Amino acid sequence: MKCLVTGGNVKVLGKAVHSLSRIGDELYLEPLEDGLSLRTVNSSRSAYACFLFAPLFFQQYQAATPGQDPLRCKILMKSFLSVFRSLAMLEKTVEKCCISLNGRSSRLVVQLHCKYGVRKTHNLSFQDCESLQAVFDPALCPHVLRAPARVLGEAVLPFPPALAEVTLGIDCGRRVILRSYQEEEADSTVKAMVTEMSIGEEDFQQLQAQEGVAITFCLKEFRGLLSFAESANLSLSIYFDAPGRPAIFAIEDSLLEGHFVLATLLEPYLHAQDLRSPQLQRPAPPLQAHSTPHLDDFAFDDIDSYMIAMETSVGSEGSRALPSISLSPGLQPHCSPGPCSEEEDAAEPSTVPGTPPPKKFRSLFFGSILAPVHSPQGPSPVLAEDSEGEG
Repeated sequence: MKCLVTGGNVKVLGKAVHSLSRIGDELYLEPLEDGLSLRTVNSSRSAYACFLFAPLFFQQYQAATPGQDPLRCKILMKSFLSVFRSLAMLEKTVEKCCISLNGRSSRLVVQLHCKYGVRKTHNLSFQDCESLQAVFDPALCPHVLRAPARVLGEAVLPFPPALAEVTLGIDCGRRVILRSYQEEEADSTVKAMVTEMSIGEEDFQQLQAQEGVAITFCLKEFRGLLSFAESANLSLSIYFDAPGRPAIFAIEDSLLEGHFVLATLLEPYLHAQDLRSPQLQRPAPPLQAHSTPHLDDFAFDDIDSYMIAMETSVGSEGSRALPSISLSPGLQPHCSPGPCSEEEDAAEPSTVPGTPPPKKFRSLFFGSILAPVHSPQGPSPVLAEDSEGEG
């Protein structure tokens, strides 16, 4: 694989790497006929991100050497990020960037051609891997918001950097509310400051959502994509369903597209986070006919809608639009297509910085089913394909 990036596109590529670094510690790089794919997933499998750069994005693009299969690799995010650490330097001094994969030496070579004939060469070691893909379909989400990234960027600006989650909802009067989310403390006398921003319907290019709906998701990952979209002057689309179902954040133009899939908080009631609309004080409708109210955080979790379909296929068909996610052995509980046992909750992955708190967010890719045909036809399913190994 060999590609050449020139001009302002070098900074665009670097900005995309910065956005991906907010999610995962490993970067999956895969050259495709449709373009160069950069993907990552966090350790708890609650956030996934993918950028696809079309061949026209590059001055020169060759997915594979003639007669050879395309290489795909996995590298440490920290190593790749170090190449594009200073975005100001990329814009002022770098004229072009050449990226090539050398399968014989297992090296990813990134060469920066700077002004005055200076060349900086980075040789990064990598591991062969299977394709990282998450299967999702924004068309199945009933609620859609689309607005210029600048509008949403100004809305999240007042929120403190340390804020973990934010609630997005539709208030009465068709106004979109962004509100800081705070977990209820055991001591009810402790009151945290709550920040709320309201955006009018006229600021949105598309607002297809009923009043009263609301989801809560991680702000850190959202800010990553939002920052990229603002710098590229793109519109951001948000596709979501009921609380607990994954939300899809997407950007797209003729040269690139990006998708961030984030877990949402699963709460039957919004408690103190209720928006002004009285509709939000009603419990979310049961997602299964056999669901019964319970105080457990996952009582209303329609887990089957985004459980993992464990498959052994190594094919990469449709990899452009279907971003595969490999599970570590500890995240593959044995479970039948029916309701899972309580032991699954004990196998929940531990929380890492920048990821949702435990027993509040269900991992997008937690659990397994042997027969995908038994999965309910609910909206916004997220499936993942098991790889044959990490390396």
